[in-house]
Formats: sequence, C-alpha cells, structure tokens
Amino acid sequence: MALTWQEARITAAAPETARVRRLTLAVGWSRPFRAGQHVDVRLTAPDGYQAQRSYSIASSPMQAETIDLLIERLDDGEVSGFFSDVAEPGDAIELRGPIGGAFVWDSGAGGPLLLVGGGSGVVPLLSMLRHRAEAAPGVPALLLYSARTRGEVIARDELMRRDAEEPEFRLRLALTRETGGRRIDADTIGEALAALGTPAHAFVCGANPFVSAIADLLVEAGLPPRTIRTERFGG
Repeated sequence: MALTWQEARITAAAPETARVRRLTLAVGWSRPFRAGQHVDVRLTAPDGYQAQRSYSIASSPMQAETIDLLIERLDDGEVSGFFSDVAEPGDAIELRGPIGGAFVWDSGAGGPLLLVGGGSGVVPLLSMLRHRAEAAPGVPALLLYSARTRGEVIARDELMRRDAEEPEFRLRLALTRETGGRRIDADTIGEALAALGTPAHAFVCGANPFVSAIADLLVEAGLPPRTIRTERFGG
C-alpha cells in the first residue's frame, strides 16, 4: 500500500547539541512504527519549489501519538537549515511514513544486540535502545558510538545514565577529536564483542565510508554477514 503525505504538527523543539535540534511531531498513523524506521518530510516554498529529505525516528514505538526527530544542521542544507533556524512549535509539516522494514529491531527478536553508530547515525539506534528499555530490558545490548567530541554526542546524558543504571546495557564512546581519542578499529570491535558476547543482531548506521568500514570489521571479527544490517546516510 502506497504511503500518502499527511500533515504533522510540531509540538516541541529543543537543542540537542550545538548542531542538532530535537523536534517532536504529532502524527496520525493508523499503526505504530518499528524501531529503526524513518520518515520523509517535504517542504514547499511559496513559488512551488519543493525539497524532500528522509529522517530517522529517534523515539520509541511505545511513545503514543508523537515521534521525535533529531535533525543535524548541515552546511548549506536547505531542509536542515529550516528545521534548525525557522521551524517552531505549532508549525505544520508534510510528512510520509513510517518507512523501512530491513533496518528494524523488535523486542521479540531478542539479542544480544550490537549497535554501532557514527555521528547522527546514532538516531535510529536510539529508537532501538529506547524500545528495548521499555519492552525487553533483559536483552543484552552494547552501543559503540563514534563522535568527534564529547559535546557532539547526541543524547549523551541519557546514554550515560542508561550505562550506569541498566545492567544489560553498555556504552562505548569513540571520540575521534578529543585528546587521547580513538577511532573504531579492529581492537575497538574486539573489546566490544568481549564485553557483549556474540551478538544475534548487529546494526550499523552512519555515513557511507563509516558503514562500509565497520561492516568489514565485523565480518573480519567473525560475525556472520546475515546478522549485520546497515543504514547509510549520504556520501
């Protein structure tokens, strides 16, 4: 069944990091979305010009009637610029979704669950972690998250709190531009797998080069390719 465009209204907006803004939108879907899915948004200028982008959903499927989007402001980004600088609560946005069936995790799928995100690629993984915490907290999960600096870690306080309070969740940060920081490499992957155990499911999300490199590292570490799912953002 083809998805149709609908009106979604912004109910809240707040900064998440210096470059990322959290928007909450009221939606009228007839069915719940699945953790890992995304939406398309469409902006129309007074002269009829349209711009369309896809954004992953950050919230849990158990969050009723609203979804959260975490939108990173990109240099010269016409859509991200609008959501960063112009959009306010009360505004109506054209939206289509939920979209996607391959890069999703449902609580019944179990674990262990390995999540690897680069930059804003952590957003759909946050949806999975939030869903897991509400519906299947006993599923072991580890998030390996690469960001440039600590200040650019999306949902940093939440992730650190979960790491401290949830017995079956572990957070590993790879801060590439901090003093003494590191990138995700074979050693980092090995340490994550040693802490988590053999994952039943691995999800990798980020820019194309990041995702390709991580997927290769996971295969080299012995994970069956069928257990690895990837989502790629841009070039």
